[in-house]
Amino acid sequence: MKPNSILGLSHGFLLGHLQSIGIDFPKNMSVIAVCPKGMGPSVRRLYVQGKEINGAGINASFADVDGRATDVALGWSIALGSPFTFATTLEQEYKSDIFGERGILLGAVHGVVECLFRKYTENGMSEDLAYKNTVECITGIVSKTISAKGMLAVYDSLSEDGKKEFEAAYSASYYPCMDILYECYEDVATGSEIRSVVLAGRRFYEKEGLPAFPMGKIDQTRMWKVGERVRATRPKGDLGPLYPFTAGVFVALMMAQIEVLRKKGHSYSEIINESLIEAVDSLNPFMHARGVSFMVDNCSTTARLGSRKWAPRFDYVLTQQALVAVDAGAPINQDLMSNFISDPVHKAIDVCAQLRPTVDISVPADADFVRPELRQSQ
Repeated sequence: MKPNSILGLSHGFLLGHLQSIGIDFPKNMSVIAVCPKGMGPSVRRLYVQGKEINGAGINASFADVDGRATDVALGWSIALGSPFTFATTLEQEYKSDIFGERGILLGAVHGVVECLFRKYTENGMSEDLAYKNTVECITGIVSKTISAKGMLAVYDSLSEDGKKEFEAAYSASYYPCMDILYECYEDVATGSEIRSVVLAGRRFYEKEGLPAFPMGKIDQTRMWKVGERVRATRPKGDLGPLYPFTAGVFVALMMAQIEVLRKKGHSYSEIINESLIEAVDSLNPFMHARGVSFMVDNCSTTARLGSRKWAPRFDYVLTQQALVAVDAGAPINQDLMSNFISDPVHKAIDVCAQLRPTVDISVPADADFVRPELRQSQ
């Protein structure tokens, strides 16, 4: 590129890749990024839905490398139709983004619903009800409540007995989730996770006498077949049950991710987007519409690979540490619950909620704005 030119990016992955191989951008050019936040099909869908009422909902971030490019980045963001633009750095963007999709946005929530479905059915719950109390609960009523009113509203809406069940699940799940999230963040920050993605891409093809290993399917187990049956009989607009234990695990995961990002120096706008907004407004609606693959496999290759890699880690740690602790009658960590209720993130969420688009994304099962291979006609 010519000296003094501006390189514009829509994701920070390139910076992470260059850092992982010891290369940097040329010093005589500016680098900016405007990064629409959310799964591509959902961002475009929300933009189309809200175009008449300023509800496009593209949250853009920019990185100003040399002090000259900020105005260009802001102008680009406005030209895209972004109602609001949040500042970050290119490095913070890719770290939070790649980490977030391996966490609650994709990988972790997949692990959560699979381990809870298994727990509920093993304890005698019917398969249909177990699916409703896991996937439908999280992608329906819990996501809708968090989107509009925040996490505390989920807890406050429960009965006294429901709150106790929520607290038991939250208390047992918070630190096991944080354990995996902490590891994942550091793998991203050190370049290990990006190198893993690059290597996985090379294994898509035959080489060195070994066969090709493309990504396999992730929705062929009994649980996801049950989900097809549940959705086939689901009344229009039904948001599923608010099951306290599931809500407690999910919110514990969300709060643990928030805390990791906060301790790693990310801004609240970025923290809330990567831990909450994208989950409940961009991604969970796709799992609600047609299951886990419809959510995960509409995302980028980087996200799809990361979700497949990390989902089993969350499933395992919750099964081996959190769920057995609850079954053993472990006492509720009252300090954790007090910290949850008084955490300053709730006020930050309230501020972000004021900037929320006035439309909710609509994702029909026969959506034609998704990857061609995921359309029902296929």
